[in-house]
Amino acid sequence: MTEPVVLTERRGPILLVTLNRPQARNAIDRQVAEALAAALATLDADERLAAAVLTGAAPGFCAGMDLKAFAADEEARADGRPLGGVVPRPTAKPTIAAVEGFAVAGGLELALTCDLIVAARGARLGLPEVKRSLVAVGGGLLQLPLRVPAGIAKEIALTGEPIDAERAHAVGLVNRLAEPGEAVAVALELAGAIVANGPLAVRATKRILDERAGWSAEETWERQQEIGGPVLASDDAREGALAFAERRDPVWTGR
Repeated sequence: MTEPVVLTERRGPILLVTLNRPQARNAIDRQVAEALAAALATLDADERLAAAVLTGAAPGFCAGMDLKAFAADEEARADGRPLGGVVPRPTAKPTIAAVEGFAVAGGLELALTCDLIVAARGARLGLPEVKRSLVAVGGGLLQLPLRVPAGIAKEIALTGEPIDAERAHAVGLVNRLAEPGEAVAVALELAGAIVANGPLAVRATKRILDERAGWSAEETWERQQEIGGPVLASDDAREGALAFAERRDPVWTGR
């Protein structure tokens, strides 16, 4: 039997999602896009899941859009949205990209949809679309300048040349470096640090961070209070304070 193009594995409250087209460098076609969209829908819908790690089967993370499928007029979309339906709609729960080998073109754009990026030393990250007379309209040109200085973003996008994980870490694109073969392990460790926190607070914090750019200066504080206020009045907030006072680990209920 043919293996699924996207694999999912539950690691407690963390969903490990693996792009599984190694023979095509994990390039995204419509089948991959639909399977990825389904996996991330499961993440948000299942109350037992608190975060996801997204990676690719060897040899690397993802080479982007399947150009053969593109040439055949097949779009890598789900729900009318590119990159598995995750652009421009972020997940409600945190996601971390675990990059081995390469994340280029739509592969880097997919990594940029994640909240955090872990990359193995020596991995290559880039937007080579201009080399094929294409434009990185899957969010790369919008998200990259939010992660790195404008000049670095323009260098990556206009030259089409990739940078290695070490430089990507130095300029703030990559959150943590891992030894080759250890990106998933480091990403799971990072996800574990997130899911240990209050789930209501994590989701509200992520929502504020994701939505704040669209708020006017006049509404910023009001919108922040609308999202964060209910969390401060929750049972979990009281439990967090009580656990601190009693010097014990909190027991979250999500209420």
